[in-house]
Amino acid sequence: MLRLRLLLTPILAALCIPGIAEAQQQTSGAQEGPSAARQRMNVLLITIDDLRPQLGSYGDSLVRSPNLDRLAAEGLVFLRQYVQVPTCGASRYALLTGRRPRTPAHLSNEAFVELLPREEGDRPESLVHHFRRAGYRTVGIGKISHYPDGRVRAYDGSGDGRLEMPFSWDEMEGPIGRWGSAWNAFFGYGDGSSRNVRKTGRPAFEVAEVADDALPDGMTAEAAVRKLGELAAAEEPFFLAVGFFKPHLPFVAPRRYWEMYDPSAIPISPNPEAPVGVNRRSLHDSNELFRNYDSHPQRGGAGVRISDDYARTLRHAYLASVSYVDAQVGRVLAELDRLALRDNTIVIVWGDHGWHLGDHTIWGKHTTFERSLHSPLIMRVPGMIDPGRSTDAIVEAVDLYPTLAELCGLSTPEGLDGQSFAKAFSDPAFRSDGLAYGYSQGRTTLRTDRFRITEYVDGEPRVELYDHAVDPLETRNVAASHPEVVRELLPILRRHAPRADRRPQ
Repeated sequence: MLRLRLLLTPILAALCIPGIAEAQQQTSGAQEGPSAARQRMNVLLITIDDLRPQLGSYGDSLVRSPNLDRLAAEGLVFLRQYVQVPTCGASRYALLTGRRPRTPAHLSNEAFVELLPREEGDRPESLVHHFRRAGYRTVGIGKISHYPDGRVRAYDGSGDGRLEMPFSWDEMEGPIGRWGSAWNAFFGYGDGSSRNVRKTGRPAFEVAEVADDALPDGMTAEAAVRKLGELAAAEEPFFLAVGFFKPHLPFVAPRRYWEMYDPSAIPISPNPEAPVGVNRRSLHDSNELFRNYDSHPQRGGAGVRISDDYARTLRHAYLASVSYVDAQVGRVLAELDRLALRDNTIVIVWGDHGWHLGDHTIWGKHTTFERSLHSPLIMRVPGMIDPGRSTDAIVEAVDLYPTLAELCGLSTPEGLDGQSFAKAFSDPAFRSDGLAYGYSQGRTTLRTDRFRITEYVDGEPRVELYDHAVDPLETRNVAASHPEVVRELLPILRRHAPRADRRPQ
């Protein structure tokens, strides 16, 4: 089978170029028999929890991310990719369904459970389901939807364990190991304990005296490597999704990744204070960090900074976790190459949202600031024009669904909110519509090429406006001094506001 794929490489590369894939679809149909299916691109989707775009390929000289940077040097870096919701489940729901939030349920981590139908219908439940119907073997490993093994369970492990996306997967698994369940593994430490089991006295970070494979993400990489070998020998094309946990809290990484950094050289946030003129609803007291974990020498709060020394410690812990997960991504990509799958596999690395590392006094996500909604997107597409470049075109997470469908010659289901950016791989001058929408409870935000505008349902001020041309760190709300910009952007912002949050026109 590997020999057959090598012989087909020139054809497969051509099929990946936008326009050629469309022509193939029109002449042969998107869901032909086995022969046509074998000529389609494979897809490797790698999701990384809480990964902000602090990588070498995004211009950061401090972080050690050689594997992600190598992928970027072979693909396309989207410098301005924005997620729809700054929380894990809702962000992933938007990505996998290609739809923006419409109701409060769309903003919840339980969006998959509450919104996906219990019976299979004509409309695919997800991007993965669409590929499965087109003849792809679909496999998920780790955190792809919200739950760390794709199965609905309470934090204590109870529950029926049904799949969040019941019609999407041929196979779905998550790391369990010594922790006894994927949920425990998600919050696990190097000794096999978990924040879930004993919720008091648990630290926010750990220098783990273990090998990579003794932690959940190492186990996930090992499972992905093993599964790639099986998929390479199969007849049908595959859609493999691999979801890594780190750098989600707790920041746990083997010692060697901590030692990649000099603690004294780690800077604090360049914007550690709350913005001037901010709506207090924009700020939060970093509950995910300060209430869920103990042993803090100092606790922060909404609008309250912690000490610079402790901020450096937490940032060190985050960076070590990023370098650890970078190494696991590298293992998966190396196996893809070893199996000679590079030339007929689309690779996507996506962070499910950003994360504040003391920016605006905040530690965590759950805001509508740039730091929370801006996340990395790196893609390597066989046959793309001028690999190793970046684009500052604004794209949204909901755009990935129609993009992958177009790149792989599949039809695009009706009703998607996203717009395909497949042309970016054949046209270095590609530009998008320049708009990205974000949502959180009680507020909607719009990012344009120059501005970010946010509208609130309550609190004062009701509108925030940040001018990225002069203030890329969003340190000052300038809505009052730019009323003409507010008047122009508010109707555009309200066009896609969830029903519960939409204000009267």
